[in-house]
Amino acid sequence: MTRPSPVDAYDVVDWRRRVFALYAAVRAESDPAAGHERWRRGRDELLATHPATPLLPEDRAGFDGLHVAPYDPAWRFEVPVEPPVEPGEATTWEVETGTDGVVPFERIGRVELPEIGPLDVWRLTTYGGGVFVPMRDGGCGKPGGGYGGGRYLLDTVKGADLGGDAGRLVLDLNFAYAPSCAYDPAWACPLAPAGNRIEAVVPVGELQA
Repeated sequence: MTRPSPVDAYDVVDWRRRVFALYAAVRAESDPAAGHERWRRGRDELLATHPATPLLPEDRAGFDGLHVAPYDPAWRFEVPVEPPVEPGEATTWEVETGTDGVVPFERIGRVELPEIGPLDVWRLTTYGGGVFVPMRDGGCGKPGGGYGGGRYLLDTVKGADLGGDAGRLVLDLNFAYAPSCAYDPAWACPLAPAGNRIEAVVPVGELQA
């Protein structure tokens, strides 16, 4: 995600450091619900007080926290990453960001969420790497649903990492969050491509009030 207006480089470094630390604390929690509460409070604090917040200045004074649904363990999955694609399917995805030019992703696999559907798993192929799993569910853009452009589950190059090993990922939909462009349209954010759109309504995670 990139924003055309200048942001102090050290503020961005500190933001990233805090996000990485927040997700590390989440992974260290033995109780996912406790980790979720830590995550919710930590994100609210960052958005409200940090100089690199994506909140617009006029939205900061009255900000009293994001609308995040109560934790529901039924929406937490630990799933294997299956081989990427069927023959003939595209394996790359390029996002025009404006300030950073074209940002390329490579599809490295697919996960199947029981009773929900498949989601593609992407790898950022430029500097920094990282695993990226966006999601646009059937409730996005509707009252009480997620941000219209979709939400992010994982973005490990930015610190949003819920864990997993041996070819498996933890995908806890309670941690689905809106990208920065949901708060400030000046940001350019990769939005969910076709393989990351599902019909099921996901009523957990960050929702629009």
